[in-house]
Amino acid sequence: MDSTNLLEVKNLKTSFHTEEGNVSAIDVSFRIKKGEILGIVGESGCGKSVTAQSILRLLDEKAVSYEGEVLLNDVNLLTLPKKKMQKIHGNEISMVFQDPLSSLNPAYTIGNQIIETIRAHKKVSKKDAIEKSIELLRLVGIPAPEARLDDYPHQLSGGMRQRVMIAMALACEPKLLIADEPTTALDVTIQAQIMELFIDINKKLDMSIMLITHDLGVVAEVCDRVIVMYLGQIIEEATVKELFKNPKHPYTKALIKSIPHLDGDRLKDLQVIDGTVPTLTNIPNGCRFSNRCEFATHHCKTKVPQLVDINNKTAKVRCWYAEETVSMEVN
Repeated sequence: MDSTNLLEVKNLKTSFHTEEGNVSAIDVSFRIKKGEILGIVGESGCGKSVTAQSILRLLDEKAVSYEGEVLLNDVNLLTLPKKKMQKIHGNEISMVFQDPLSSLNPAYTIGNQIIETIRAHKKVSKKDAIEKSIELLRLVGIPAPEARLDDYPHQLSGGMRQRVMIAMALACEPKLLIADEPTTALDVTIQAQIMELFIDINKKLDMSIMLITHDLGVVAEVCDRVIVMYLGQIIEEATVKELFKNPKHPYTKALIKSIPHLDGDRLKDLQVIDGTVPTLTNIPNGCRFSNRCEFATHHCKTKVPQLVDINNKTAKVRCWYAEETVSMEVN
């Protein structure tokens, strides 16, 4: 594995066992570099969360099967025994979910839950764990952290609860933080504060972050690189600057086109992508986006495109006509 890569995902395939047989949910390959913020975007149902949960093997393994490799320090996480995988959780990779209220135990104080997380992974005294908890709450911007240790989750606002979840995720100083739609339930002002917190954590701790979101505006502000997913596949990958300046895939162009602009014509309807993401049991032949793409040809609908390097290997795209000029304005 390249020394600049923290995590390398190779041909990761996750399939769900159903009454109709195995259904493939994702088929992806990508890397996360040390110290970078990687954004993963796409509509609901594109496989973003399944990708994150597969990396940590959080899905019920009686109901799913994995293929491929998820390499962390050259160790394939998919082949580790469950006990060793549990040590990876928190210590090496942590995850922040979109709904902190469902992730926090309402019967225990914030302090108890952070202290328990620390002592579950580190051999430290309760006193040291309390001091570490206060330090973590201060790091994530919670005022009067000593007093907040005795609060229960219901006594905190949504933004404060999410900060607590981030503090718990950072408790054992993981190398990678996976944030799955971490601001979905928060208002716009609090969303901005949480995003600023991720940037701050990335800089202070040199921690890699994998940010899953449907908000391209957040990606533009926060991320270094971005992966665009559609129906379980990566259809474009590039630096943020490249993606917004010169997107190659029609799906990516349509997503960017749909972003509202403050200086835009308020009387003009926003761009929308016709149709919806197909179900996993009804995947189109050829390009998976072909049934919604206004530029699709017969070739697109019958031949499967591969994810190929472009721009001197600084970007990748899965489209038969990516190198051709498509008359679709982005700005």
